[in-house]
Amino acid sequence: MFRSLRRLAALAVSLIVFVAAPALAQPAMWVIKDEDSTIYLFGTIHILKPDVQWRTEAFDKAFASSDEVWLEVIDNNDQAATAKLVQAVGLDPANPLSKRLTADEWARLSAATEKMGFPAANLEPMKPWLAGITLSVVPMLKAGFDPQKGVDNTLKADAGGKEKPLRAFETTEQQMMFFDQMPIKVQVAFLMSGVDEADEGPAALDSMVSAWSAGDTKGLEDQLVAPMRDEYPELYQVLLVDRNEAWAKVLEERLAGKGISFVAVGSAHLLGPDSVQAALARRGIKAERF
Repeated sequence: MFRSLRRLAALAVSLIVFVAAPALAQPAMWVIKDEDSTIYLFGTIHILKPDVQWRTEAFDKAFASSDEVWLEVIDNNDQAATAKLVQAVGLDPANPLSKRLTADEWARLSAATEKMGFPAANLEPMKPWLAGITLSVVPMLKAGFDPQKGVDNTLKADAGGKEKPLRAFETTEQQMMFFDQMPIKVQVAFLMSGVDEADEGPAALDSMVSAWSAGDTKGLEDQLVAPMRDEYPELYQVLLVDRNEAWAKVLEERLAGKGISFVAVGSAHLLGPDSVQAALARRGIKAERF
């Protein structure tokens, strides 16, 4: 039952995994305008196979016209700095993972990692949330998915090549802290959901990616956002509602200036009654489907 928790939590740190989208994708995009400002909102996916084609003519025109690009984070390509953060926030060798799990849970985890080709002992120094993310991501990487080919990293590279200023709503450290602040029992449940779903592999996300690629926001909301909102309201508040409100405030300030901004964030943030667009609407700012 923790599938929605695992998907949405992984999304918060840019590690959510999606399977390959159809060749002719049409992901959803929105636009906000006033007299002298335009803001485009685009829902991203963070890891893809290299051959996935997701750009559209409307997307390319909007991106090309922008004066600046906003992403969730922009400091996550510094591998050395990220490694230090993981060591500081995600590791706890004084409390081995096996000691946080029951004998049955450890046995199930060991069986799952053996199928993936590595021993569960490799996860021992990790806190449960980091072990859960690792268990989610490893099968996708083995299947050929590449974070460098995800939308966010692609746009980061494009912005740099076109000398567009890059802005970030958060830092990698902030995103990791969302996980680290979860109660241990929730972290363990998050990890064990990955164990229970390990056999499903990348194919388990086919329907979600189909909805994203078709621009089916209702279908994507039903699969990605609604279960979290209904089953885990406290985590939903932290990972989506609070962050969306904070981002909406930033965009409101940006709209008060001049120019064109292209904003690309995880798709879950642009779906449902607590989306960034809804937070903007409460401020009297209307986002229209583009």
